[in-house]
Amino acid sequence: MTPYTLGVDHVGLTVGDIERSRRFFVECLGWTVVGENPAYPAVFVSDGTTRLTLWQADAGHAAFDRRRNVGLHHLALKIADLDVLSDLHARVSGWPDVVVEFAPEPVGKGPRVHCMIREPGGARIELVCTPAG
Repeated sequence: MTPYTLGVDHVGLTVGDIERSRRFFVECLGWTVVGENPAYPAVFVSDGTTRLTLWQADAGHAAFDRRRNVGLHHLALKIADLDVLSDLHARVSGWPDVVVEFAPEPVGKGPRVHCMIREPGGARIELVCTPAG
């Protein structure tokens, strides 16, 4: 059977602080704001391939727990190669309010390599690459 879908159009992330998340994606990762809706409030960002909608959570929100909540566990962003992953890990590690869960390491027995962070708005982000060869 041929799938009826064509891939992911965008992913919506509810974040604890929309402005800190916007700055992280735009200033740290180099993404572009492609729209926003201040009344919602929402900010739409893209790296030219992937689009995200960042929504502001209400005050008093609870952090996501994969064992207690249904929903997005993390967002995995594809990184070009190991050098870029290493450079990006160093960059995000020094970014204000980023929590690094673990540094780049093999996924299982490899060859894929990944690291996991929480961006300033609280969303869990995996940075992952598959080395050539």
